[in-house]
Amino acid sequence: MTRLRTTAVHGGRDDLADLGVHALPIDLSTTYPIPDQAEGGHALQHFADGGAAHTASPVYSRLHNPTVARFEQALAALEGTSAAVAFGSGMAAVTAVVQASCVLTGKPHVVAVRPIYGGTDHLLSSGLLGVRTTYTTADRVADAITPQTGLVVIETPANPNLDLIDLAAVAAQAGDVPLMVDNTFATPVLQNPAALGATYVLHSGTKYLGGHGDVLGGVVACAEEHAGPLRQVRIITGAVLHPLGGYLMHRGLATLPLRVEAAQRTAVDLAARLDAHRGTVLVRHPSLPGADPAGLVGTQMRGPGAMLAFTTREDPTAVVRRLRLVTPAVSLGSVDTLIEHPAALTHRLVPGAAREASGVPGNLLRLSVGLEDVEDIWDDLDQALSGHCEEDYIKSSSSDFREPVASH
Repeated sequence: MTRLRTTAVHGGRDDLADLGVHALPIDLSTTYPIPDQAEGGHALQHFADGGAAHTASPVYSRLHNPTVARFEQALAALEGTSAAVAFGSGMAAVTAVVQASCVLTGKPHVVAVRPIYGGTDHLLSSGLLGVRTTYTTADRVADAITPQTGLVVIETPANPNLDLIDLAAVAAQAGDVPLMVDNTFATPVLQNPAALGATYVLHSGTKYLGGHGDVLGGVVACAEEHAGPLRQVRIITGAVLHPLGGYLMHRGLATLPLRVEAAQRTAVDLAARLDAHRGTVLVRHPSLPGADPAGLVGTQMRGPGAMLAFTTREDPTAVVRRLRLVTPAVSLGSVDTLIEHPAALTHRLVPGAAREASGVPGNLLRLSVGLEDVEDIWDDLDQALSGHCEEDYIKSSSSDFREPVASH
């Protein structure tokens, strides 16, 4: 069994030598020759029934694509599962899991732990897929499950406040109910939920897997028995990943460990500096004292990750406007540092009271740490957060001699 970095480089490339190529090929065919029409019909039926590759022919790119299949094999190897199924976006992947677990099984009830990605929260709350969702806390999952529950949904570290959840404990509560874990923040470099009882391990491949902000895609790692229904949903709904997207995410996997480890080192440094800055109120990162009371970093996770969040003393939008290097944008996991205001953007469609109750206040900013020099990122954050502090200091010094805002 190869180690993580080796698997990241070599996964999904077993057939390249036979093809006589070194770089990953991109198969852009939409249709494939079928000299034996009867055999082609058998292949089509195989795919419609949820099967993976067929020796006769891919038939049609909505059914199977070799480039996408290589990415799926590579991601499954990193997550330690027997299969993976890729989709055109992370939300298409979430939708397919809900359809396969709840709609196709006739169990239209979902139990979810907030906070989760705002798009997932909105999908589960909207009723669009005909499911009803009960939101609860990680320690009350078992109490929320009914005979009609088809899926339990969690995300850890949580988007956007970095809450950590004990995966094995939730899996034990879920019992026979499938558990979907969004592993986008941790990536397979830092965490493998399937080894701890997760049925579905979901990634927005747009983020760390692609890693450069230039590809849209999603993928679910799981056992083959669960992959079949997901493929059926993908074929019927047409939620396929374009081959170029499969190529870019597969290529991204080769450098994934290096990127995550480098960004994580910077995030640990920035979290400590932000925690001491007078312009912040509360900083959330698993590396900080008291942030991981269950000791999950080092056991469940192999590191604290490159995402962090913090609340600001002034209007967070004012802080964002003063940034010059850090990019104000949604998404995460890119080579450049990104910042966004969840209450205004990614979690805007989550009801305000529910959002606040789940630990996502209106003055929280989410930071996806990139690969820039740590001092350059810090200089930008420091000046953006210090603007009002300097103003407060000047005002207080010239009027009533009060002390400047204290650090914490």
